[in-house]
Amino acid sequence: MKNVIFAVWAMLCITSFSNAQSSDGDKGDSDKLLLTIFLKHDQSMNLNEIEEVRSNQGFYKNFPPVGVSVVNWYVVMGIGQMVVLELPASKLKDVNLAIERSAWKAFRSEIYPTYDLYPIVEDRLSNTSKVSY
Repeated sequence: MKNVIFAVWAMLCITSFSNAQSSDGDKGDSDKLLLTIFLKHDQSMNLNEIEEVRSNQGFYKNFPPVGVSVVNWYVVMGIGQMVVLELPASKLKDVNLAIERSAWKAFRSEIYPTYDLYPIVEDRLSNTSKVSY
């Protein structure tokens, strides 16, 4: 239920801000998209077992696919890992196949289309400091 509510909220945000984003002008990368992937740990296995499954399935060799960039990769304690990728829309199928072939068994996955809202709301914020690592 929580995932359904989040998905609906995300879609509403995308819909309501899409006009504001398109009116700011395109930057020429219109076919690129961001994708957030949650790799949720299978809690029936410990970390060593998860790593063994991931390594045996070739995860580190096949993910991310060629032509796809990692924007960031975080551990979300109690959930697993969160990966944000930037990719041309034509590579979406390759990302999906890489997850299905090399991450399943070690993780349950959730994948969400994502975009950077900060440039749209930055001028509305009283504190515009942004963390960059």
